[in-house]
Amino acid sequence: MDDDDLAGLLERFGLSRKEIDTYLAILEHGESKASTIADAADVSKRYVYSISEELEDRGFVEVDDHSVPTLIRPVAPETVVDRLTRSVEEIEPEIRTRYTETERPGEQFEVIKSRQTVRKRIRSLLADAETEVTLSLPAEVLPQIRSTLEETVDRGVLVLLLLGGAESERQDIASLAGTASTVRTWDALVPTMLTVDRRHGLLAPSELLTDSTSETRAISLTQEQLAPVLAGSFLANYWPTAEERYVTAPRELPRTYEGFRNAVFQIALHRAADTRLEATVTGRPIGDRDLPATLTGEIVDVRQSLVRPATSTLPIENAFRLEVDDERYTIGGSGAFLEEFEADSVTIRRLEAE
Repeated sequence: MDDDDLAGLLERFGLSRKEIDTYLAILEHGESKASTIADAADVSKRYVYSISEELEDRGFVEVDDHSVPTLIRPVAPETVVDRLTRSVEEIEPEIRTRYTETERPGEQFEVIKSRQTVRKRIRSLLADAETEVTLSLPAEVLPQIRSTLEETVDRGVLVLLLLGGAESERQDIASLAGTASTVRTWDALVPTMLTVDRRHGLLAPSELLTDSTSETRAISLTQEQLAPVLAGSFLANYWPTAEERYVTAPRELPRTYEGFRNAVFQIALHRAADTRLEATVTGRPIGDRDLPATLTGEIVDVRQSLVRPATSTLPIENAFRLEVDDERYTIGGSGAFLEEFEADSVTIRRLEAE
């Protein structure tokens, strides 16, 4: 830490720049006369006498005015730090009693300069994920967030992970197991893109996480209109091109999903194993269709490209067909408009053979 950094920290404790220069001179010279300190700090001798009394009151120095000439000596660093720490500890409960929490704005944008902060933000967003995650990043970064990814998957969150760069081709299936619901790799570098629960997003050039000298920046956002666009770009432009390397086993049923893509993903896995499924969906009909708020029936088709083989006509299409009393209805997720029913939650069960 240089003098400017230290000065910036001392300013937080109420010291002016001149006071800091004087204090630093006292620290460097040890017990000294006022004239010596004045020369070192480029201030007047009278100012040194005046400011030393204030620094003494704050516990930074001691003034021996019984000696001739007067001597000024710095207080031991551990004593100064202890006093400052106790002051902060005394302030904290008083601040808490006066603090009024206000709701944070619903839309937030932040430019992040540090790759350490980007990694920390990725781990934080993953830890808070509730329904789904899409994530692309350089393969060499995986070990740094692996444990957080595994915890996210263990909570039942859908995690679509795309690893880019030459290192991705050297990843074996065993090393990928448990890191995501499904993992794809691409030998080209891909931008770091993260979306969480259709609300939070992060976008950064790949070199920000791989090159310590990079001066690129990341953008973090909380925006319900933009985060799905970022997820759509991931699913349409990168996910179809990458090679599927790992797919988790289907989860035990019955199970209820608030995240629609997560439900579609599990339906695709179970149908690939020739499991007959029944679903109960709650939500609302689209348009002026006369349908109840809850539908229950057998799943007879699924349209998706989350896992191979893809069955959708568009990479971002996720839907399934439900047969209810000999009628078939197409079920979509949040914002659906081509389907006949928009689902808020989906409960999937095995349909026993008759």
